[in-house]
Amino acid sequence: MNTSVYIAKRYLFSRKKVHAINIISGISMLGVFVGSAALIIIMSVFNGFEKVILNLYSNFSPELKIEAKLGKTFNPDTIHFNELQKDPRVFSYTRVLQEKALLRYGTKQFIGTLKGVSTDFLKNTDLDSTILSGSFTLRMDGRDYAVIGTTIQASLGVNVYDPNANLQIYSPRRNASAAANPLNEFVVRNITPSGVFGIQQDFDDIVVVPLDFARDLLDEPRQVSSLEVNFKKGTSINAVQEELEEKIGRNFYIKNRAQQNTELYKTLNYERWSVFMILTFVLVIALFNIVGSLTMLVIDKKKDIAILTSLGAGKRLIQGIFFFEGMMISVAGCIAGLAIGLIFCILQQQYGLVRINGSLMVIDAYPVDIKVTDFGLVFLTVVIIAVIASGISARLSVKGLSEIKQDL
Repeated sequence: MNTSVYIAKRYLFSRKKVHAINIISGISMLGVFVGSAALIIIMSVFNGFEKVILNLYSNFSPELKIEAKLGKTFNPDTIHFNELQKDPRVFSYTRVLQEKALLRYGTKQFIGTLKGVSTDFLKNTDLDSTILSGSFTLRMDGRDYAVIGTTIQASLGVNVYDPNANLQIYSPRRNASAAANPLNEFVVRNITPSGVFGIQQDFDDIVVVPLDFARDLLDEPRQVSSLEVNFKKGTSINAVQEELEEKIGRNFYIKNRAQQNTELYKTLNYERWSVFMILTFVLVIALFNIVGSLTMLVIDKKKDIAILTSLGAGKRLIQGIFFFEGMMISVAGCIAGLAIGLIFCILQQQYGLVRINGSLMVIDAYPVDIKVTDFGLVFLTVVIIAVIASGISARLSVKGLSEIKQDL
């Protein structure tokens, strides 16, 4: 065993003459322990929220979305699109007609986004996981229904359990001329809401209706705003995206899920690293307590250092003792913190110890997603900061050697 490591180990577990040194060392280790546990728990919870949000987003958004580069709508009845619809890799092929519209329920009004979808939209069985009340029903017994986002429900006070609920949707009439009655310039259709879904803010102002209903309201018998395509399991989305870009990419945007909502992915990434940096700062404060602890240890071990020096120990060996002492305190606290953090995360996953209050939440307990890379990142962060803090302490110990010799 390395001499510096051996002596550092003895110092770590030995009783010091000055009792405060034991207390400060314990506080330093406790700080690293709490900081490491908090960092891994919060990062795992954040991973859980990220996973829930992206899953909800994925349940509502297609794997590929095709939009025209010029204009708001385009004709979907072309050779390339017909070939894509018949492609054996395709699981669902949804025609979408989307436009802003005025929604009215009782005396309240709200400007939202009308999204008309073809029947393939309902092939996604995970849509039910986004429902907070009611059901994801668009057509039943020959009658059209609408599914609204939580923002619309909160703004209009829609009751989806009322069989007589009547949601009015207004859209400007095409080629409308000035009329004595302004209402004549709008097309108005009534529809019954069947459910309320919740995903995230960009989606919760949407009202989903059957495509035929949207075509009638918007007076658009053929064109679509976009095509939403999902594929069977095992299909390489990147490969399909490249194929489509070669065929139709000149006139159309072909977007995967990350490209469809870049702001969401950027925000989640920024928040993740912001949380990490804030908690890392707490770790820095805890780890730099080691400098004070080791400085006091140098004072406590004056005679030991003098004896080692007289026996031929060089500055490098003396530095190594206090450097490894600091590293042992840091690593021990970090490993213990990671272990406790892991145990808590597993218990939270299994039993949902910490609950979320809120009737509109799609989950009832804080979600947790454990990632091995997070443990490696936290451990590496602690080691790097500990190396810096222990290195500073080790240098200070050597600078005081001449003074120790004079005192003795």
